[in-house]
Amino acid sequence: MRGRKGLVFAVAVLAVLGLAVLLVPPIVQLDERLVDLRSAGLPPSFAHPLGTDEVGRDVLVRSIYGLRVSFTVGMVAALVSITIGGLVGLVAGSAGGTLDRVLMRIVDGFNSLPHLLFGIFIVAMFSPSPVAVVVSVGVTHWTTSARIVRSEVLSLRSRPFVEAAISGGASRARVVRRHLLPHLLPHLMLASVLMIPHAIWHETALSFLGLGLPPHMASLGNMINDGQRSLLTGGWWASLAPGLFVVLPTLAIAILANHLRDRRSPRRRSELSL
Repeated sequence: MRGRKGLVFAVAVLAVLGLAVLLVPPIVQLDERLVDLRSAGLPPSFAHPLGTDEVGRDVLVRSIYGLRVSFTVGMVAALVSITIGGLVGLVAGSAGGTLDRVLMRIVDGFNSLPHLLFGIFIVAMFSPSPVAVVVSVGVTHWTTSARIVRSEVLSLRSRPFVEAAISGGASRARVVRRHLLPHLLPHLMLASVLMIPHAIWHETALSFLGLGLPPHMASLGNMINDGQRSLLTGGWWASLAPGLFVVLPTLAIAILANHLRDRRSPRRRSELSL
């Protein structure tokens, strides 16, 4: 979904969900351990717009809480991943030589590992918690940003203003701080935006498998996992609602990130429109 309509859709979805995440939790307090078996498995109605789950919890309220948890974990995990990858790419591109080759071989080694299986191995060493998910995503998804930063640093090193600074006696730290980082920050910001949907899906997958967040915590992966049992009794809404809360915001973020990338690369945008 590209063009103005896609951008409007993305902004509208993020605005509505953002307001819901900000306004609903202070108004509707959720006790994650409270159950109400008298209201278990109710279909969508005026009192419960998205129905209730198998233990009587409101699906809409839990989905909003789960969206807040998943987005928070996803953003922190993306920040960790971008920070690790950015530092590795900056060091590799700036130093060059043997250190660059060693770091790139490490990147190749991490890329050869299946991300999800490696992430499962990492979270299995911890008890289910947000910290375990952040560590899992951060350790398994930094390689892409490392390659992006390294390639950009190698390109910048051949620019006249960088060569002039080096010829003028500027230290490596000063060149990095004054000339490289200002040009790298936009790329890192775009990479972090693109990483957030991936981190959310990763957290959802781990929680769905029972390895991410604690089972009682309202997260989208836990809700989808709980909802699959309701499918056998016709409770389709218990899985559909959290599934939509995963798909819609991640799709909106991806559209917004693609729009920002096209704005930064007009040549690429014109080639795609041919």
